[in-house]
Amino acid sequence: MEEILIAPCGMNCALCAGYLARQHDLKKKGILKTYCAGCRPRGKNCAFMKKACEKLGNGLVRFCFECADFPCRRLKHLDQRYRTFYHMSMIENLELIQKQGMENFLDQQTARWRCPTCGGVICCHNGLCFTCDLDRLLRKKRKYRWDD
Repeated sequence: MEEILIAPCGMNCALCAGYLARQHDLKKKGILKTYCAGCRPRGKNCAFMKKACEKLGNGLVRFCFECADFPCRRLKHLDQRYRTFYHMSMIENLELIQKQGMENFLDQQTARWRCPTCGGVICCHNGLCFTCDLDRLLRKKRKYRWDD
């Protein structure tokens, strides 16, 4: 995992379904999924927070934890949604980066989201490895790991 894939809000874009779909070129495999290069690489800074936050929108902070309002109401709402549905916390990610540094955070993320079968990355949005679980992604009635 790479630092450039960590969005200001704490989202690890390397775990995102759109990023992984692009990495695995799922459209060529018959899965119509939106592709994304990641928030920072595509120049969006943060897809979730940029429009609602003047500091992010103007590039005044690199990560939300650098703001005096951290965690703000919007980030708390986003974090609650991700905790509930996607088994991850953006606020927890940001606190880990702040306290332990980026390198330690990336090491922890790599270990936590590693596919036990192939060593690839497990998607935070559905709990699937886009290499090992391709058959589950192809199903019309998709039942993902997080639904089990």
